[in-house]
Parts: sequence; structure tokens; C-alpha cells
Amino acid sequence: MKTKILLPNRYKLIGWILLIPATLIGILVTTFNWESTWLNMKVFALFDQPFMGKFVFCKMIETNLTLTLSGILFIIGAMLVAFSKEKQEDEYIAELRLSSLLWAVFVNYIFLFFAFAFVYESVFFVVMI
Repeated sequence: MKTKILLPNRYKLIGWILLIPATLIGILVTTFNWESTWLNMKVFALFDQPFMGKFVFCKMIETNLTLTLSGILFIIGAMLVAFSKEKQEDEYIAELRLSSLLWAVFVNYIFLFFAFAFVYESVFFVVMI
């Protein structure tokens, strides 16, 4: 079976190399509040809200990029793993991929529906993230 939109199989290994460390760093950051000190940098932010202040647009802020980088690496690694071909692609795997995508979209829209129906104001943005 010819699939044109999937990446070659060699990208799956690159994806796992990115995904596993990013997951471990994300667990460290969220569970133990660990942050790498050498990733404290000034970055451009579209929006900033100082504590109990009003929103500021387009500003340079000082922040730690540990969680940001682990999130970006996690997304890239997961995409490479998910969208790389298997060594033996057949109709069953194609059907399984399509079914998984269908269920993922279905569940995502159920969560989105409940968020629209029951979550309001600025908390809605937090739920969307």
C-alpha cells in the first residue's frame, strides 16, 4: 500500500531520541519543580501579565525556558514517531491509523464542547492550553 503523506521509517528513531528525554525532563519540571539555571533568558513575549496587573503586549521578559524546550521537543518527537511509516506498512496498519485519528478527533471535540458549555472567561483560555 502506497502512503504519500507519511515520513520514512528512519524518522521514527529520531522521534524516539527526542521524545524520551523530553518526557523525562517534563516529568522533572512538573513533579519536582526542577529548572535548568542556564536556560534563564530574555525572550520576546506576545502577552505578559505581571502579578495582579493588566496585560502587556509585545514585551521582552526574563523567564526559564526548560519547560518550553521540553514541550517543543516532546511535540516534535511525538509527531515524528506518530507520522513515520512502519517497516511493514499494510492495510491493517492504515486502517488502525485512520481509526485512531478518528477517535482522537472525536474525543477532542467532546472536550471542546464541554469547555465551551461549562467553562467561562479567562479560565477558558487555561483549559484550552
